[in-house]
Amino acid sequence: MKLRAKNVEEKKQPSVFLSILKGCFVSLCISLIGVLIFAFCLKFTSLSDKFITPINEVIKGLSIFLGVLLGLRKQKKMGLVSGLTIGLSYTLLAFVIFSLLNGAFVFDRTLLYDAIFGTLIGGICGIICVNIKKTAR
Repeated sequence: MKLRAKNVEEKKQPSVFLSILKGCFVSLCISLIGVLIFAFCLKFTSLSDKFITPINEVIKGLSIFLGVLLGLRKQKKMGLVSGLTIGLSYTLLAFVIFSLLNGAFVFDRTLLYDAIFGTLIGGICGIICVNIKKTAR
């Protein structure tokens, strides 16, 4: 009887690959929306240039966190690896998308720092999301 219950439980879990794709897609969508809202706010305010980079980093961090949270919500294992993968793939895809929107690809230290930041945030969030107890159920 326990064997059947375990098989049923394993079948309910989506594949790790699909969870990673979902998390990356959610992160990109949230990031695009966040950047559009921030650009809209910049148009009507006189915010100093020194605030733009930190706010962009906050948008990236929140995007990764929410993407990992929603992508790995049904996963019960591989949180670190999945989170690292979501963070890194989000960073690289966001770089390509925003570079295409900007019209120029600039490879510098900022991309390396963003990749490290995104990967670390994704890994930490992956560990947290997989180990959260589902108390509501």
